[in-house]
Amino acid sequence: MSKSNNKTGFIFKKFEPKSQSIFDRLLEIFKELITHTSGDFDEAIDWLKQLDKEYRLTNDDYTIEDFIEELKEKGYIREELGGDGNGNIALTAKTEQAIRQQALKQIFGKIKRNGMGNHKSNKQGFGDEHTGDFRAFQFGDSIEKISVTESLKNAQINHGINEFSLSEDDLVLEETFHKSQMSTVLMVDISHSMILYGEDRITPAKKVAMALSEFIKTRYPKDSIEIMVFGNDAWPIAIKDLPYLKVGPYHTNTVAGLSLAMDMLRRKRNTNKQIFMITDGKPSCIREKDGSYYKNSNGLDPYITNQCYAMAQQARRLHIPITTFMIAQDPYLMEFVKQFTQANKGKAFYTGLQNLGEMIFEDYETNRRKRIK
Repeated sequence: MSKSNNKTGFIFKKFEPKSQSIFDRLLEIFKELITHTSGDFDEAIDWLKQLDKEYRLTNDDYTIEDFIEELKEKGYIREELGGDGNGNIALTAKTEQAIRQQALKQIFGKIKRNGMGNHKSNKQGFGDEHTGDFRAFQFGDSIEKISVTESLKNAQINHGINEFSLSEDDLVLEETFHKSQMSTVLMVDISHSMILYGEDRITPAKKVAMALSEFIKTRYPKDSIEIMVFGNDAWPIAIKDLPYLKVGPYHTNTVAGLSLAMDMLRRKRNTNKQIFMITDGKPSCIREKDGSYYKNSNGLDPYITNQCYAMAQQARRLHIPITTFMIAQDPYLMEFVKQFTQANKGKAFYTGLQNLGEMIFEDYETNRRKRIK
């Protein structure tokens, strides 16, 4: 009886990307435009038509009107009656989730390309979260930590595939960490400066909020994230409403934002809590006890900033670190954040708009990881 000459192994082929339909290509662009227009369907379609004229995104067999009809058929949009009695087009929950997923894909994909994200470690912990890092098995290591798949690969590489053999030298372990549950409040500045000076700062901030919420929901479902915005006042917003977020004719009431953020975190049972704040300007507004607003946009006003520092110290006493992400190089803002960070013993980053997502994702992963030595 002759032996079989069948061999196992890997076959490598040149990657061939899947071709996109016209609908899929237009949908990617539409999701981007709807974020920039804060959910305004008509404005997004107008922009799409202009892009179509310039770049010929459609053809005679498939037009923008066909795209709109397919959006309806696939449940991305719906017609509803407006307050004026006229029919309007509204986004569905399916589209809202698709926008969040696209934001996550854009930001998280960029992190992978840049090599940012989880920090590698040469120390093992006994935990329930896998890091993707491996090391050689050592005497005394727990058998449960052995990666069977990687160990078998080593055996094939070291001993060949004709006669299977597995030795102790082939065994590898996957590193793990304990990761504690985390409650996060993300503060987003919606003061008028977020769209001033010809720079759209609110859209990148919205994308980060959408991406981070989708990331936590899918990767760390036991964690919680809540989003709130602050201008003259502060108020929470639902994650599903993020695509519609707009700036207003507001000053920057950082105290109101911090007060609400801490109130939101007090209701959480998790031991680990944190505040992320995205802002492009120094505090310039505060609400008095009589309901009136004290506003001053000139320099750093101690009447306003001292109350911010007091809030930072209060958060520190509650063991709530605050990480500030500055998306503008304003000297007054940088001086304020320096003092503010010292009062809270938190962290601050000047990120710019391009690196905002990467910095927030990396800091989130770093903060929630508790390494057990």
